[in-house]
Amino acid sequence: MQRRTARMLTAGAMALTAALTLSACGSGFQSSGGSDSGKLTSSGSDLSVLIGSSGDAETAAVKSAAAAWSKTSGTGVSVQPANNLDQQLAQGFASGKPADVFYVSTGSLTGYATNGSLLAYGDDLKDKADFYPTLTKSFTVDDKLYCAPKDFSTLALFINTADWKAAGLTDSDVPTTWDQLAEVAKKLTRDGHVGLGMSPQYERLGAFMAQAGGALTNADQTKATADSAANVKALQYVKGLLTSGSTKFSSDLGESWGGDAFGKGKAAMTVEGNWLTGAMSSSYPDVDYKVVALPKGPAGAGTLQFTNCWGIAKASKNQKAALAFVEQMTSTKQQLSFAKSFGVMPSVESAASTWKQDYPQYAAFLDQASSAQGVPNKPGTADVIADFDSKLGSLASTDPQTLLEGVQKNMTAALKG
Repeated sequence: MQRRTARMLTAGAMALTAALTLSACGSGFQSSGGSDSGKLTSSGSDLSVLIGSSGDAETAAVKSAAAAWSKTSGTGVSVQPANNLDQQLAQGFASGKPADVFYVSTGSLTGYATNGSLLAYGDDLKDKADFYPTLTKSFTVDDKLYCAPKDFSTLALFINTADWKAAGLTDSDVPTTWDQLAEVAKKLTRDGHVGLGMSPQYERLGAFMAQAGGALTNADQTKATADSAANVKALQYVKGLLTSGSTKFSSDLGESWGGDAFGKGKAAMTVEGNWLTGAMSSSYPDVDYKVVALPKGPAGAGTLQFTNCWGIAKASKNQKAALAFVEQMTSTKQQLSFAKSFGVMPSVESAASTWKQDYPQYAAFLDQASSAQGVPNKPGTADVIADFDSKLGSLASTDPQTLLEGVQKNMTAALKG
């Protein structure tokens, strides 16, 4: 899941990961076929699980769930939180001794799937149809579902309720259109804070592109669409917010991400994912806020989604137990337990009604699931997005058309391999 920053790896780490991934391609891995139903290895050996944890709460919750499953299944499980998930995964694959089960990001999936590192077990999942279709799409390569979505997040609009009231705004003023968002951002802008503060990255501004009917690629990621008229309109809108003075990027407010700008009172609103709710509880417990759906754009509702899946190594000696473990971790009951422990949204539709009953204040995140777009995940697209992010900070003084033409060129090259 994309959380506070666009990229979790440094340039050096990415280079090492790439090198190790390439070495894995020549280390005896074969191109993955479809699901291996009926052919899963079953050695009786213990399972090793590698996770990219969001913090102590997630680590403790996964370890507790693993211990409970181990007790009932009779299979030992060891859970290790990674210091650098992609790097450690690449090292495991290159050595031929990867963890049995591990988190896989959408950006890493295609590379590991095409070089044969991952077991394509999607068709073996008993409750495959229960996962949100937009999530399974993110983990499907060449029409094969490789892994079960772990959980997910969407972007929504956070509003500081004290600032809202001080500006004379009421529930009827909650913005549902771009024009209304611009209007309330202006009213909320006062000495000491702006109306809207956001992280300067595609992983936030891309929501406006979706609302305009745009995306960086077409649906099957075979063609770049970055310089579409819809995307230009979206960035022109955001540029207008910036130049009006009602909106600033977090970097211009002296903060590394929109969450801190919002929590510290430097912005009355921000566009963030549901991971911010945990940060507000732990770092800014005295700030009252509410979460609402993002306003609709010219093309209607739109947001971005972020997710990871539970990958299983094709080299695992106990794939059968690994699959049983994943099915338990993604069960409705277990996902609702994880939601309570560390604030994620369940990836299965059967948990939706209970989750919204338990967390009505956060229902806007889940209500937007049907209009959510995934981040491109083809090989090379992550680097294109990182470059895009590096330029978005100067959007206020940049021509959106020119900026997107550069992204178009880079994305076209990436999709061609």
